[in-house]
Amino acid sequence: MVQAGRTEKEQGLVKSRLVTGVTGQDGAYFSELALGKGYTVHGVKRRSPSSNSGRVEHLYRLYASNRILINQESPICGETFVMRKITRTVAAVHLGQQDCLCIGNPDAERDWGHARDYVEGMSRILQQDTPDDYVLATGEMHTVREFVVREFVERAFAHVGRRIVWHGEGMDEQGIDERSGKAMVRTDPTYFRPTGVYLLLGDLLKAKGWLGSSHKPRFRELVCDMVEANMTLSGGGS
Repeated sequence: MVQAGRTEKEQGLVKSRLVTGVTGQDGAYFSELALGKGYTVHGVKRRSPSSNSGRVEHLYRLYASNRILINQESPICGETFVMRKITRTVAAVHLGQQDCLCIGNPDAERDWGHARDYVEGMSRILQQDTPDDYVLATGEMHTVREFVVREFVERAFAHVGRRIVWHGEGMDEQGIDERSGKAMVRTDPTYFRPTGVYLLLGDLLKAKGWLGSSHKPRFRELVCDMVEANMTLSGGGS
């Protein structure tokens, strides 16, 4: 346990990090960051999120902080993440493995960020004298229609050489491949979540104030990285 006012080196402690969920996107990026800073990393693969660390702090004297990452995405995120679904489908459509990209509620609002950016904040959390809880986010919100449909989908298809033009309104809106005239994107009520949360926005004031940590979305880089990664997984290329 790091004593206040003294670094790990001054206390003769081994620089090490125990990462639970090491195989997840956040664990993987954080392990990479920690190794780059000279830490020895020990990883634990878990099948479900751990319970509240406060239940065991008095037993093991853990320095335990909690971080909440708002809608983190990356090329190595799981296939259930919305942007991974989109880029995977764009790659499949381009390669002739799927006919169309179907999306859910276009009016839902989200705060999207890159998982690689968030792990720097995670590292700073562990440098604080007192453990605490933090939210890491971009603080910028976009509707699915504004960002995912208009920004993300257009750039994803542009990355594979297709220009999308939009026709129709509301539920009837479709994204058409300008060159072939074929519908590439459409809204499908099947993907709506009846009990879903329609607005998610991270409050980064505490993290920014205490950690000096703030994250800005890197949309274009994120899109290109994710599409290229899924093209490779699908057996194609850019």
